[in-house]
Amino acid sequence: MPESPAYPAPPRADLWQRRGQQQPPGVLSRLRPPSPPAIGPATLWSVFATALLSALVLGDGLGPNLLIVAVPAASGAFFAARTAGRRLRPWTAVWAVGGLALLTIPALREAGWPVFLAMVSALALGSLALHGSRGWPGVLLGSLGLFPSAAAGVRWGWSGVRARVDDTRGRMRTVVRSTVVAVALLIVFGALFASADAAFADLLGSLTPDVSVGDSPWRVFLFVLGLVGALAAAHSAAAPVRWDRITVRPGKARNRAEWALPLIVLNLLFAVFVALQLVVLLGGYDKVLDETGLKLSEYARQGFWQLLWATVLTLLVIALALRWAPRGRPSDRTLVRSVLGSLCVLTLVVVASALRRMDLYVDAFGLTRLRISVAAVELWLGVVLILIIAAGVFGARLLPRAVAVSAAAGVLAFGLLSPDGMIAEQNVQRYESGKPIDIDYLKDLSADAVPALDTLPEPLRSCALRNFERDAALLDAPWYSSSWGEVRARDILEKRPVQNHGTECYGLGQETDEREDGYEEEDSYDPY
Repeated sequence: MPESPAYPAPPRADLWQRRGQQQPPGVLSRLRPPSPPAIGPATLWSVFATALLSALVLGDGLGPNLLIVAVPAASGAFFAARTAGRRLRPWTAVWAVGGLALLTIPALREAGWPVFLAMVSALALGSLALHGSRGWPGVLLGSLGLFPSAAAGVRWGWSGVRARVDDTRGRMRTVVRSTVVAVALLIVFGALFASADAAFADLLGSLTPDVSVGDSPWRVFLFVLGLVGALAAAHSAAAPVRWDRITVRPGKARNRAEWALPLIVLNLLFAVFVALQLVVLLGGYDKVLDETGLKLSEYARQGFWQLLWATVLTLLVIALALRWAPRGRPSDRTLVRSVLGSLCVLTLVVVASALRRMDLYVDAFGLTRLRISVAAVELWLGVVLILIIAAGVFGARLLPRAVAVSAAAGVLAFGLLSPDGMIAEQNVQRYESGKPIDIDYLKDLSADAVPALDTLPEPLRSCALRNFERDAALLDAPWYSSSWGEVRARDILEKRPVQNHGTECYGLGQETDEREDGYEEEDSYDPY
C-alpha cells in the first residue's frame, strides 16, 4: 500500500499564525506608527515614581495627591516622546496644561460631582496631548483614554527593564545597595529625631503616608494601576494612535431645493418663536400668565427642558445638514452659510430664553445641583453655537479642537466657582430677603457650602452644619488627600462649634417644598 493517498487532502486553515507568516494588519496597527524605541531610564524612573506615589498617597482619598501623581506620569510621557523624536507642539502644550489645571479641582473642592467631571476631563485632555489629534475622529476617539496602549505599554516597559538588567547588572546592584542604605539611614535617624523632638515628630507624621498592613491589597492595586497607567501614557507618547487617519466620507450632496427647503421652514418656526419671546419680554410676563392661567414658576419650569432639548436637536440637525449640504460651487457655500448661520443665531435666542426661564425658576425656589448643572450645559451649548458661527466665517479647521477647549474650560470654571458654595450662598441670600430656606437640602451639600451656611442665624446655622461637624470629627485625612474646601470648613467649625438645639431642627426647612406651589403632583416632585 502506498504511504500517501492518491488524492491529497486540501490544506487545512491554520488557526494559529506560524512563525514568520505575515498577518493582515489590524485596526490599531494601521493607525499606530512603527514600534517605539526602547524605553529610556528617565521614563522608567518616572513610571516607577508614579506607581510608588499611587500606592502611598491615593489610598486615603482625593485631593492634591492626584496632581502629585500626575506630575511624574507627565514627565515619563515627555521623556518617552523626546526619545522617540516627537517635538512639543503648541496644541500639545495646551492639552497638557489644561489637564494638569483640571487636576487642581480635587485639591480645591470637596464636592464629589465637580471633582469627577474634572478627573474625566483631565484624562481626556491628557489623551489628546499624547495622541495629537486635530479632526473630529481624533478629538472624539483620542479623548477616550489610554486603553489601546495599556497592554502594549506593559510589554514595552517589561522588555526595557529586562534588557537593562541584562546589560547593567553591576550598576543595578550598585543602585539597589545605595537605595537600601539610604532608606535605612532615613528610618534610623528619622526615628531618633522624632523621639527627641515632638514638633519634628508631628511634622514627620503629617508628611509621611500612613500605610498599614490591613490595606495592603488596596495599596498593591493602586501600585499596579499607577504602573500600567504611566506605561500606557509613555507608550502613547512614543507611539501614538493616529486617530485622525480615520476618514469620514461626506454624505451624498443634495440639490439646493431638497436640502434648503426643510431648513428654511425650520428657520421660520424659530423666527416665530423668537418673535413671541421678544413680545413677552417687552410686554411683561403678567399678561402671558393671566392669559394662560399659569404661575410664574410653572411657566419657567414648563419651558426650560423643552428649550434645552431644542438646542441639542438643533446641533444634530446642523451636523446632518453639513453632511448632505450642496457643495462644489461658490453659490452653494453661500447658501449653506446663510441658512445654517441664521439657524444658529435663532438658536442662540432660544438658549437665552431657556436661561431666563431657569433664572425665574431659581428665583422662585432657590438654586440646586440639578438646576445649576443643566444651566451650565445650556450655556456651553450656546458657546458651541457661537463657535459654529465663527467656523462658518473663518473656516472650520480649528472647530473640533475649539469645542474640546470650550468643554474643558467649562468644566474648569464650573469647579473653580464651587457649585455647592454658590448653591448655599444663593439660598442664604434668598433667606435674608425674606424668602423661605430649605435646610434639609442644604445640610446634605459638601464642605464647600460651609462658609455660606456659617452666616445663617441660630438655630438655622447649627441645624445646617451639624452633619459637617460630625463628618469632620469622624474623618482625619492627611494633608495630601484633603481639599482646601474641607480644611477651610474644619477651621470654621473649630472656631465656632455647632450648638445642640435638640429636636428643634426637625421642624425647619419644610416650607420650601415645591408641591406647596400648587402645580406639581406628589410623584413628579424633583428634590434636586
